[in-house]
Amino acid sequence: MATLSSPLLSLPRSPNPPVPTVKNDHSFARYQQTLSLIDQCTNLKHLKQFHAQMLRSGVFFHPYSASKLFAMASLSSFSSLDYARKMFDYIPQPNLYTWNTCIRAFASSPEPIHSLFIFIRMLYESLDFPNKFTFPFVIKAAAGISSLPVAQAIHGMVIKASLSSDLFILNSLIHCYASCGDMDSAYLVFLKIDEKDVVSWNSMITGFVQGGCPDKALELFQRMEAENVSPNDVTMVGILSACTKKLDLEFGRWVCQYIKRNKIHLTLTLSNVMLDMYVKNGSMEDARKLFDKMEDKDDFSWTTMIDGYAKGGDFDAARSIFYAMPRPEIAAWNVLISAYEQNGKPKEALAIFHELQLSKTAKPDEVTLLSTLSACSQLGAIDIGGWIHVYIKKQGIKLNGHLTTALIDMYSKCGDLEKALDIFYSAEVRDVFVWSAMIAGLAMHGRGRAAIDLFVKMQGSKVMPNAVTFTNLLSACSHTGLVDEGRTFFNQMESVYGVVPGTKHYTCMVDILGRAGHLEEAVELIRKMPIVPSASAWGALLGACRIHGNVELAEIACGNLLEIDPGNHGAYVLLSNIYAKTGKWDSVSGLRRHMKVSGIKKEPGCSSVEVDGIVHEFIVGDNSHPLSREIYAKLDEILAGLKSAGYVPNASHLLQFVEEEDMKEKALNLHSEKLAIAFGLIRLGPSQPIRIVKNLRVCGDCHSVAKLISKLYDRDIILRDRYRFHHFSGGICSCKDYW
Repeated sequence: MATLSSPLLSLPRSPNPPVPTVKNDHSFARYQQTLSLIDQCTNLKHLKQFHAQMLRSGVFFHPYSASKLFAMASLSSFSSLDYARKMFDYIPQPNLYTWNTCIRAFASSPEPIHSLFIFIRMLYESLDFPNKFTFPFVIKAAAGISSLPVAQAIHGMVIKASLSSDLFILNSLIHCYASCGDMDSAYLVFLKIDEKDVVSWNSMITGFVQGGCPDKALELFQRMEAENVSPNDVTMVGILSACTKKLDLEFGRWVCQYIKRNKIHLTLTLSNVMLDMYVKNGSMEDARKLFDKMEDKDDFSWTTMIDGYAKGGDFDAARSIFYAMPRPEIAAWNVLISAYEQNGKPKEALAIFHELQLSKTAKPDEVTLLSTLSACSQLGAIDIGGWIHVYIKKQGIKLNGHLTTALIDMYSKCGDLEKALDIFYSAEVRDVFVWSAMIAGLAMHGRGRAAIDLFVKMQGSKVMPNAVTFTNLLSACSHTGLVDEGRTFFNQMESVYGVVPGTKHYTCMVDILGRAGHLEEAVELIRKMPIVPSASAWGALLGACRIHGNVELAEIACGNLLEIDPGNHGAYVLLSNIYAKTGKWDSVSGLRRHMKVSGIKKEPGCSSVEVDGIVHEFIVGDNSHPLSREIYAKLDEILAGLKSAGYVPNASHLLQFVEEEDMKEKALNLHSEKLAIAFGLIRLGPSQPIRIVKNLRVCGDCHSVAKLISKLYDRDIILRDRYRFHHFSGGICSCKDYW
């Protein structure tokens, strides 16, 4: 909430220069001619010329001529508030009209607080008391800064000035109180109006909608109808907005028919709100019909349709609308990029970003950069992410908390933890999100102790942790087996920091206990959870059963998980792995049959590697890459070298019984991460690390192979799987085989 602080009230006083004597040759006719010429000004340059001429002749210092020129400088289509303010300071004794004009101009500006400063100056300097034309603009300024104390003070002045029955002022007060979030005061003002006009009703309806009370807005609309007050297009904007907030499609359709029956003028704003109502309620068919009928469309119209199609998963239709736009503004680009990024299509998001760069029709803004950095994080596209970082520097964009968090997240998830740390320690703004992102980066790279140390520094910086901070901190303890530390942080969450543990925190604790072999304690924690155990909590227990080979508990965990999420293919795969690891091949076959009958398919493994800014993706047994022949030849070379070094394939995780050893080996060699590593060895320079992103957990055999390759080829391999990072170097993995 904005307040009027005393330092800002030290405004420059009018210098009150001596008023030059008007020369005798300036007759009244000449004076009138000068004033009429002011109306002919078409741009700021002309106005400045007239101003200079009027200063030389002395005409400017006549109250009426000064106020007329000032009105042109402050309210015309080519107005300049900076110039108008300077002009105002040189008007010797502004009349009431000039004060009101100045207050009005700043009330509609991006910084309405200056309107209030002018008003305070008026109270000190002017001989005239504010009138009924002054207060509506002052009230508008108070609404613009959402300051309830200022609104209340002005309301008191209105009463003192005996203007509390002026309808225009009362309507302004309703809007102001609503903008400040005080609907009770707005309603009291509303009730005091004897003859309410449509503006009174509209102000209340809009206030209730913006205040999150759509039901009250609809009730007021019914009262409005009962009192025979004819609604207008502004009323219907408020009512349709209420339908959007309530997600009430049927009533929204009724309102649209009401508009048609009553022949209410369908302005562009009303059409857009109607369009938004259909889209937010998931009725793209109705939205498209309206969109196609709209003669006038603005950026909001186009962007709303793109957003609706994209969120509904119809990206072809979204792109069709996008490419039909005459000249897409950055908001439209952002909607498409963000939709792809948020729907697990980061590659497509980066493709649209590349089109934006080539088009040169719009300039990326913060929203663009945040969405694109997130897409880079998902893909592990460090080259593109690094380019965006350089772009931010070259454009002189200041790193706020959002961008700093996004860059730390991107570098962490792309495997460059040192770069993420550099950004963190050089950041000017370190809010809770920045700290949490860095703790998350350390956690996913297996740097549990470092994550805890950073949390201690965070406390020393007087930044209070939130729920996300603790999720990341507990994750760090999980990845490095810090059981006691995990217990301590979990127990302190509510008692020390006031953060109530949620589903994610309990899941992390189950994972911490389960990985360390405390299966009974993990089960007990699930049973005592004050909230319903989630699928992720049972999944963490199931994963622990895989590590420790506990078939009986695995079946219980899997059963509970599938009750919550029957289509969870990961649960079947984990249980199959446990059965396979313990030689229960009949159970493996039974699970596979059940998955087939139920139409549940295992998510195929997919690994990606970035080379020269291009992300190359590989799936199990992939032959689609242009260099497939070279990749498989390289893989044969690698495997031959590994065998010479004593490598023996680990087939314990295979989901089907394979008796012949060569068939086991062949099945293992088709894994996507092996193909990605082979491709990286072909295309990347000898000093470059091979950075791989896999959508699933890396299997034991691929983990062993990556360790051996890092030693035999003297190459660093940085592999990110679904759960964490593995840094392979010199035959050793950073996870110390604890994953």
